[in-house]
Amino acid sequence: MRLLIILLGLLLTTGFIVTPDFLAEQKKYERVKAAYKEKEAGVQKKLSELGLDLNNFNILITVFKSEQELVIYAKNKKDKQYKKLVTYPICASSGDLGPKRKQGDGQVPEGFYHIERYNPSSSYHLSLGVSYPNKSDKLKSTAKDLGGDIFIHGECVTIGCMPMTNDKIKEIYIYAIQAKNNGQQNIPVYIFPFKFTESAIAKHKSYTTDNKMLQDFWNNLKTGYDKFHSNLEALNVAVDKAGNYNF
Repeated sequence: MRLLIILLGLLLTTGFIVTPDFLAEQKKYERVKAAYKEKEAGVQKKLSELGLDLNNFNILITVFKSEQELVIYAKNKKDKQYKKLVTYPICASSGDLGPKRKQGDGQVPEGFYHIERYNPSSSYHLSLGVSYPNKSDKLKSTAKDLGGDIFIHGECVTIGCMPMTNDKIKEIYIYAIQAKNNGQQNIPVYIFPFKFTESAIAKHKSYTTDNKMLQDFWNNLKTGYDKFHSNLEALNVAVDKAGNYNF
């Protein structure tokens, strides 16, 4: 008994205290609780159609700016290949095609990111923070202030973010916090200007006619786009000294 008391004292003094899990913390918020009450059954059904379980899956997100689509892929934690789970319409947009390079340009970023923040009490209902600016953005921009606070969020308004209706952000938020609670530390978010099909490339060719820098950047993104869609496996992304992505 004395030994137990000593051990407990050590745990308290060193700060090594077991805290509630991530999901339990999130569910303390009214919007998250309401989202689960309304959407959990539908989320479970969608996962089960792919043979996946709510407590044993990972996700990957792709975004296409021109098509205004956000696509969620999912897989069993132990699997390598993802399966397309659901496609959501992005309900508003700002800026133009091309990367975000500075604060205030209104641009939605383009590149390879991950979810880094989970906000259950966002001003935009629920929101998931995207890891902009990444290393590539910092190397390719000459601006003193690249901006930040890029989110996938609700309320269907935006300046540089990826807004959803409140109805849809509830589902997306559940997928994301469940995946994190399942042990997925980094949820990939791949943001493309458009789907790199031959017809789409031809349609948007005018953007790069007199802009070799943008042409090279999009060709770099296309390499990652092609690699992911060829095998549906998460990309191993690195960035070289010039800010180009390597896969």
